[in-house]
Amino acid sequence: MNSLYGLRRRSSAVATIACGIFAIFTLIPIWWALVSASKTVPALNSTFGFWFARPFDLIPNLDRVLNANGGIYLVWLRNTAIYAGLGAVGATGLSAAAGYGFARFEFRGKNVLFVFVMVAFLIPVTVFVVPLYLVYAKVHLDSTMPGIFIPFMVSPFSVYVMRVYVGGSVPGQLIDAARVDGAGEGAIFLRVACPLMVPALATVFMLNLAMDWNNYFLPFIINNNPHLSTLTQGLPMFGYGSLQVAAGLLTIVPLMIVFAVLQRYWRGGLVLSLLDG
Repeated sequence: MNSLYGLRRRSSAVATIACGIFAIFTLIPIWWALVSASKTVPALNSTFGFWFARPFDLIPNLDRVLNANGGIYLVWLRNTAIYAGLGAVGATGLSAAAGYGFARFEFRGKNVLFVFVMVAFLIPVTVFVVPLYLVYAKVHLDSTMPGIFIPFMVSPFSVYVMRVYVGGSVPGQLIDAARVDGAGEGAIFLRVACPLMVPALATVFMLNLAMDWNNYFLPFIINNNPHLSTLTQGLPMFGYGSLQVAAGLLTIVPLMIVFAVLQRYWRGGLVLSLLDG
């Protein structure tokens, strides 16, 4: 019987239909944003929300966004790229090392420590923001670039993903063989484990990049310098009309490009290893 990833044909058809419905549900807001960004403010308030109207002002609206206040949007774009990029790279590296350590090393208190990681994942980030700001104020990290992206490097969920993936896709026998050959633990991690972890590394990087890129609350609390603001902080400056929608549409374009470039690393092996975990 034909199957896809071990599913029966009927189950595969149901899964395909469900994925199609989810894709449509996901794309509807993007379509609405594209349509609304092409309208004038009067047309936005008086025409059907899911189809274009005359005049078609998409290019002029995007130009107004990019040139508003001396090009402040590009400054926010640069800031957001720095915060999200450094945060995602840091979270990916730290979670890969932590997940590998939890999966391939035995040490006293490992399970208890991992429980604390999971508890941290379950606690809303808003609980940590005020204590974090008070600490930052003491060490003068508030309203600074490092103060904004350093918290992005901590991702308990990413540690969980990496631990499960390493446990299912990095054979312990391969690690032991490398140790017998005299390789050090650092070399084993970088040269043996990491190449096998590429799908998980790409997935964790993309997830953290998206979360950091769209994070509003943490930069809003920590940062009071408008020149260090993120895109999500700056969008309200454009008011509540077609310009704000155009700015929001521009905001998601870099993420779409990154996902398009990295999606080939997002393989079925990651899903299968998570199911095994």
